[in-house]
Amino acid sequence: MFLAHVRICRTLAVLSLFLGGFAPAAPAADSPTAGELNQKGLEASRRGSFNEAIVQWQEAADFMDRQGHRGEAADLHLRLAEAYKALGRYASAAEHLATAQRVSVELGDHSRQTRVLARFGALAVASGQYAEAEDFLVQALRQAKDLAQPELIAMVQNDLGNLYQLQQRNAEALQAYTDSLAASSSLSNRWLGAQTHINQAMALIKLNRYEEAKEQLALAWTDLEAVAPSHDHVYAFLTVGLAYDRLRPALPSEQANLIQASFHAYRQAADESDSLPDHRAASYAWGYLGALYETEQRYQDALELTRRAVLAGQQAVAPESLYRWHWQTGRLLVKLGNPNEAIEAYRRAAFVIRSVRTELFTASNPSAVPFRQAAGGLYYELADLLLQRAASAPGEEAEPTLREARDTVELLKADELRNYFGDECVDAARSRIASLEEVATTAAVIYPILLPDRLELLVSLPGELRRVAVPMSADQVTREVRQLRHFLEKRSTNEYLPHAQQLYDWLIRPLQTLWRDRQPTTLVFVPDGPLRTIPMAALHDGTGFLIQQYAVATTPGLTLTDPQPLKRQSVQALSAGLTESVQGFPALPYVEEETRSVNRFFGGDLLLNRDFVVPRVESELREHPFSIVHIASHGQFSSDAKNSFLLAYDDKLTMDRLDRFVGVMRYRTEPLGLLTLSACETAAGDDRAALGLAGVAIKAGARSALATLWSINDESSAHLIREFYRNLLDPSLSKAVALQRAQLALLGHPMYRHPAYWAPFLLLNNWL
Repeated sequence: MFLAHVRICRTLAVLSLFLGGFAPAAPAADSPTAGELNQKGLEASRRGSFNEAIVQWQEAADFMDRQGHRGEAADLHLRLAEAYKALGRYASAAEHLATAQRVSVELGDHSRQTRVLARFGALAVASGQYAEAEDFLVQALRQAKDLAQPELIAMVQNDLGNLYQLQQRNAEALQAYTDSLAASSSLSNRWLGAQTHINQAMALIKLNRYEEAKEQLALAWTDLEAVAPSHDHVYAFLTVGLAYDRLRPALPSEQANLIQASFHAYRQAADESDSLPDHRAASYAWGYLGALYETEQRYQDALELTRRAVLAGQQAVAPESLYRWHWQTGRLLVKLGNPNEAIEAYRRAAFVIRSVRTELFTASNPSAVPFRQAAGGLYYELADLLLQRAASAPGEEAEPTLREARDTVELLKADELRNYFGDECVDAARSRIASLEEVATTAAVIYPILLPDRLELLVSLPGELRRVAVPMSADQVTREVRQLRHFLEKRSTNEYLPHAQQLYDWLIRPLQTLWRDRQPTTLVFVPDGPLRTIPMAALHDGTGFLIQQYAVATTPGLTLTDPQPLKRQSVQALSAGLTESVQGFPALPYVEEETRSVNRFFGGDLLLNRDFVVPRVESELREHPFSIVHIASHGQFSSDAKNSFLLAYDDKLTMDRLDRFVGVMRYRTEPLGLLTLSACETAAGDDRAALGLAGVAIKAGARSALATLWSINDESSAHLIREFYRNLLDPSLSKAVALQRAQLALLGHPMYRHPAYWAPFLLLNNWL
């Protein structure tokens, strides 16, 4: 239901801001054709047919321009801007607003200028430009007050409230809505009142003022009953239904009444959308009704309603709703005991969601949520069903189903990285992929899948894929992972050991019989969720660490790894680092020794302190075909890629800059072989930040990365890096084995036996 709420809130923000905010352009007396076109546009807009409305209004605006009715043409450009905004075409909306603004200034029409300014604010809200939005709206509010226009004042206040809600400034949002209602108290605009009451209710829910929120919803309902049906009217009822549904956990004594209120709101929306007709709105209305019946365990009724939602979504060509209802269909079929049909429904949902992931789940969408949070359940539920099917299949017949289950989770991992970085760098990586299993002749690839009731381990060995189920829930595994990560960073204790042993018992011990006759030398982990936040090398069997048995590597996805070994002939390295304290970060005294050792082994260029500036890095990477780039500096990986960076002397190397500078190498015949980032860190317990660390090689267009989960500002780090590169000179050693030997060297040192010193170093992506 959370996703649905986000979609409806976005609809209200993008489609409904300022509706009713200006009177329809009055057609010139001698221009009935323009008037008819305008009216057809209004009717199409009322049905939610914005493309049709654009055609009508554009023709009417052109006619008005030719006739010299510039003010009326400006109003039509305002309508066109709203229609384009409703379709998410913000650049086109801005163009029409600019036209309306220019005409309003030329005509000296201060009232129209203020309306245009307010719409620029609403557009900035919709496109996620919150600072600009506040500037526009505050200025528009001041001008509306100077003009003494209460309706415009009320509408701008309402939009300010929407902006504050998106920024989680809920108390300010509530005050803005209260001011909006006060300004409109003398007006008869029931639609504006309904919108403001709904928005006020949502702010009150966020402030845990549930009874007051219920009162506001009742007032909104009264206002909505006085407003004629339209596309936005339908979405308002849907939002009311969702709000009542959100109140249910908070007001358990009123469950029955709240369920009834949600039902009536959804049913009203469904009936109105069918009568308009508005197939897209109908899809949501019937779908939410189905979801409501699902919560009441009336699964067959819920399935029938959900199928109506699917049909309406197909009629509207609305993939953003279709994937939800295919997903819902799958869930209901599982509950009705029909797993085979459920799998087909889930497959359809997974196919459809990929067509809308860019629109709904990227940073450019202000309503976007992390892809795993939004859609992870879909992929895991499908994988779960496939794994159950494979478990009941005889012998070799299970393998194709196991591969589909794994490929399903792979799709999630790839889309999750796209969502994190906000671009298509993943596709550039996947374009170079060979079959990982074809080259992994001495490696076992371990693919853990965390499910609500069990841990599934898929293991790729040369020529086969095997499965082991461990009866430990995702919650149990996550708790153990969090404890291990916490204690691993505490150098003074061995409190990590029970957790390292427990995870070994769950992740490694059940698999050992599978490779008894194969004896892999390297274990490649494709970690899931919280497992990305710990170093697998530190798992312990009771007598020794995993790294003492195997070389260990990590990759964010099987299809995200370019399995080509590093060419050791004529290797050149760019080494850069900071020993001095800059930009508020402490000094790193051992970095000079670390970077100079890289330079001694491989030659190339060395940028230290004042030489390590962003423009110099860019020019070096453009002018020289480095095989290795080594950066020894503070780095932070955050849950938001925009806040992830590597520190240079003069500035921060953000992920986008890294993509531009290092990423140019992905288009060479021989891409960057290794990107090493020492002294970087991710926050403990932040799975999404660890995702960014895991994907950094992909973002940079590098085949491999060596990076740290937490910063080791110590001589030990320089020692490990030096040993790693010394081993890398030997062409018979893979990068994974080179790192293993360096970690074992540190483990054998009496001062550095604790895994806090050697375990955080992860070899990411290609391990060959």
